[in-house]
Amino acid sequence: MSEIDSFILHAVNTDGKLTCANAYKISAKTKIPIGKIGAKAKELDIRISECGLGQFGKLPKGEYSKKAEERLKPFINEQNKITCKHARSIAGGIGLKVIRGTLEVKNIDVNYCELGCFKEKKRTRLYLKTKTWIENEKKELLFGKGKTEVLIEIQKTGSISQAAVNLEMNYKKTWSHIKLLQTNLKDILVQTTQGGGEDRGTKLTPLADEYIDKYKQLQTDIEEFANQRFKELFLKPRNKRDFKN
Repeated sequence: MSEIDSFILHAVNTDGKLTCANAYKISAKTKIPIGKIGAKAKELDIRISECGLGQFGKLPKGEYSKKAEERLKPFINEQNKITCKHARSIAGGIGLKVIRGTLEVKNIDVNYCELGCFKEKKRTRLYLKTKTWIENEKKELLFGKGKTEVLIEIQKTGSISQAAVNLEMNYKKTWSHIKLLQTNLKDILVQTTQGGGEDRGTKLTPLADEYIDKYKQLQTDIEEFANQRFKELFLKPRNKRDFKN
C-alpha cells in the first residue's frame, strides 16, 4: 500500500467517504497536488463528501460577507461562475464558511472542482441563424440575401457573367435574380452599356446601391438584436442542478 493510499484510507469517515476538508489536509501534509488526491480516491472507489464551497454535502449553512463578495468579484466569469481554485484561494482570513455563504446568497456557481468531484454536464450546443427578406403585399420577393450577393458581385466585377462565375451560378440563373428584382420592385437596378468606351460594361444604378446599403444595415441590426436575445433566452448561466457529482 502506498503512502497516499494509507493517508486516504485513514482519513475516511464512518460512511466510508473522504471529506473535502480532509482531502485538502492530506494534500497540504504530503505536498501532493489536490488533483492527485482526488484521482487516487476515485481509484480506491472512495467518494468525496461535504464540499467546502457548498456544492454538495451537508455542511452548516455559510454566512454572507460583503468583504467576501468583493474578493470574489474579480474571478467571476460572464456566466456568474468561479473556479474552485479561485474561490478557495481568497478564503484566507475570512474562512470557507463565509465564502460558502456568499456564493449561495449571490447565486454564484463553482466549476472545475480541484478534486474532480463534479463536471458540467454537456448540453447540446445551440447556434442562431437568421434570414431576412423583404416582400410586397403579394408575397413577392423584393430583396433578400441571395439577391444582394448577386448585385454586389456585379458591382465588383462590372459583369453579369463574371458575377455568375464568382458565385458558382450559371448565367441564366444570375440574370433571373436581377430580372425578378426589377420586375417586383418596378425599378431598374442594373444597366449594361455596350461598346468600347469607358462606360462599357454592367453597372448598378444609384437605387440599387441604396437598396444594398439599407438591406445590409437592416440585416446587421436584426442579427445584433437576435443574438442578444438568443443569449438571454438560451445561454443563461447554469445552476447547481446542471452539475453532477
